[in-house]
Amino acid sequence: MNIYEIAKKAGVSIATVSRVINNSPKVKEETRAKVEAVLRQYRYTPNAIARSLVTKATHTVGVLTSDVRDSYYASAIYTIEQSFRELGYNVILCNTGLELKEKKEYLRLMLQKKVDGIILVGSVFKEKDDNSHIYEVATHVPVVMLNGDLQGNNIYSIVCDDGAAVFNIVEMLYSKGHRDIVYMYDVESFSGMAKMEGFKRCMKEHKLEVNGRIIKVPQGIQGGYEGVERLEREGVPYTAILASEDIIAVGVLKKLREIGRRVPEEVAVFGYNNSQYSLCTTPELSTVDNKVTDMALGAVQMLYDVLQGKEVIHRVVVTPQVIIRESG
Repeated sequence: MNIYEIAKKAGVSIATVSRVINNSPKVKEETRAKVEAVLRQYRYTPNAIARSLVTKATHTVGVLTSDVRDSYYASAIYTIEQSFRELGYNVILCNTGLELKEKKEYLRLMLQKKVDGIILVGSVFKEKDDNSHIYEVATHVPVVMLNGDLQGNNIYSIVCDDGAAVFNIVEMLYSKGHRDIVYMYDVESFSGMAKMEGFKRCMKEHKLEVNGRIIKVPQGIQGGYEGVERLEREGVPYTAILASEDIIAVGVLKKLREIGRRVPEEVAVFGYNNSQYSLCTTPELSTVDNKVTDMALGAVQMLYDVLQGKEVIHRVVVTPQVIIRESG
């Protein structure tokens, strides 16, 4: 039994059946009773398409991330999925990778699935040059960028002030006497560039050398490991290393231990994200809590409010917290 047959049995239109299913107040009580009697008789369970005939909503949201294996993204996705489930929404998750072609393809797929809105998890979704694909999607459904910032109609952003956090770490290291400070990063994303700018700004404010102290490394533990190898090979002096991700800092600690450099007595080390990795190292890793759960909850609330027709601020900034542990 489908919605068309239900409508025929009840002697009403498909739209009226959909209004009853969606508890719309725009149905006479006698008509509602007649339709509900038929629904009970045939034990009809409405599907998402039927519900959407009146509301134009599927109660489904799309969530895109570049790498679901990343602990930061995984934490955000878990919070988003659980929160939307409590609100009565289904979530479709796509793992896009970093290639622009794949990002565009998955965005098209989300529109084909008739999602009500989309959340882009991670700053890698803001391209350096052309973001026309995001603007195009936003003409159909609202788009929320978690830790990505793009100005446009129907586009909303919730970001962490990463630049300020890195600035504060460098400021603290300087106050402790460090002058040879190195920044290691892996991806030139919106968030990554904000961190780098915070590093440059504080270094220049204290008239410290920046050239040769910003190093791009491969992703993961190997990146930090190779970064320290490079510093040693090139004879770059360093007493503090700040990594753009905890996982890179883990590699830094591994290599420093291997070459006999004591942490933090000889080299202070900071990561970023306050992930589980930061608690699994010896010494425990100083890092930055960029409030991923708060941002995920904020992204959910932002998109939900938009879908409810409420006025929503287009950009929200979350303040991170520097976490001092044993390595700093």
